[in-house]
Amino acid sequence: MFKQFIRLTYFAISLCSATAIAEEDQAAAAKAAVPVSPKPIKFKGITVSGSFRTRLENWNWFEPTTGDPTYSYSGNIFRLMLSQSKERFGWQVEFAAPVLLGLPDNATGVGAQGALGLGANYYTANDRSRYSAMLFPKQAIMSFKGIGGKSALLKVGRFEFADGSEMAPKNATLMALKTTRINMRLLGHFGWAHVGRSFDGLHYSRNTSDAKSNLTFVGAVPTRGVFQTDGWGWNQVAFGYLSYTKAWARGPQTAETRIFALYYDDWRNVLKVDNRPAATRNVDRSNIKIATFGGHSLHAFDTKPATCDLLVWGAAQTGRWGKLDHSAYAIIGEAGIQPKAKATLKWKPWLRGGLSLSSGDGNPGDTKHNTFFQVMPTPRPFARFPFFNMMNNQDIYSALILRPHPRLSISSEFHSLSLRNRNDLWYAAGGVFQPWTFGYQGRSTSGAKSLANLYDISADIKINAVTSVNLYYGHAQGLAAMKAIYPKGQSGNLGFAELMFRF
Repeated sequence: MFKQFIRLTYFAISLCSATAIAEEDQAAAAKAAVPVSPKPIKFKGITVSGSFRTRLENWNWFEPTTGDPTYSYSGNIFRLMLSQSKERFGWQVEFAAPVLLGLPDNATGVGAQGALGLGANYYTANDRSRYSAMLFPKQAIMSFKGIGGKSALLKVGRFEFADGSEMAPKNATLMALKTTRINMRLLGHFGWAHVGRSFDGLHYSRNTSDAKSNLTFVGAVPTRGVFQTDGWGWNQVAFGYLSYTKAWARGPQTAETRIFALYYDDWRNVLKVDNRPAATRNVDRSNIKIATFGGHSLHAFDTKPATCDLLVWGAAQTGRWGKLDHSAYAIIGEAGIQPKAKATLKWKPWLRGGLSLSSGDGNPGDTKHNTFFQVMPTPRPFARFPFFNMMNNQDIYSALILRPHPRLSISSEFHSLSLRNRNDLWYAAGGVFQPWTFGYQGRSTSGAKSLANLYDISADIKINAVTSVNLYYGHAQGLAAMKAIYPKGQSGNLGFAELMFRF
């Protein structure tokens, strides 16, 4: 099955690449550029839009002692939105219909081996059914304009939100960095999953008159979803988020800086995932109450030889992890260069590298919890083969992005992954998605720190304004931590082919 998938992927790359790069010169390439989005459909003052995404995933998880780590399944989601915008008021209603086909029914290992890829998560979250579908309201928003300023907007209802997305930079480099390296690190709608999550509450945003700064507040409860196709209900979790973002420039430098505060309260009666013994965790059903303070700063330096960029992101946490005092941190530093030499113009290479560090807990027997808590992120942009996240993690990262044509972008990444603290767990997943499941998985590595080396490649192809294709293959070379959990085989693979239609 995996060989068939590779053949399918190779054929799709060949076909779409041939379509995308037939033109040889810049003028022809400019003519071939496609609009960012399709033309809106209007009906009696109401805008109709939507999308259909289908993805075939092939998983070859690290080899367990029991269970089947190799399987394929299809994940699909149809979204339909109706919206209307007037001078001081607007509304939008969006319905989603996820459909999961052929989920694996034997993709769970014993003990720490756990779920053998996300197929097992979907299967377990949907009453252990191989096929699951549901229709539910993805968004239902009433918008009020001009409250507190001409550029202010208040949204009330069910909406999607991504922290870091409060402002859209005009600089293309900064915009790409925000989209791929900043947005949704702590709060996200988990759009890569076949269901995703929304938030029920209010979202207030106010820009200054010069559009160079933004103040945002969000207070909400997350909906169910992500892996569970039933996205109707709520979770017993709430958060408040406040941010201030400022765009600025100095000489050849264009920059954006944000500071934020996030408060998270989880009062579900579920077993927490941390490095304490199960018996100790089982009697601790007290609330998780965590305050996170942090920010980011993005910089692009446009010079004759190259465009260089710098990214810094950091956060510190305090509060309560049930009966334990909680304190933790995470910090990220990245840099990149886009050469302007004539020899590189056709491919438009972008070389980047960075380091991500987050704290782990060194003593499961004390009264403190020091594992960085990633709250409710969308992990996949930062873990393209999503077997890890930012909790108790060290990630040495590099990437090469090639853009030989407006329709085609090729990206390859390398991640050297290890645990920050050997006495803590290897964590994965992206937070709350149903009331009876904690939302994170944690595996003991028996004191081993080296997790894996991840090598991957992807191709994003815009066929036209409404159709795009995304192809991905990732190989994880398991190291000491994987050997401790999966002694029969420490390497894992993920490949998928995705087709998206928008209207």
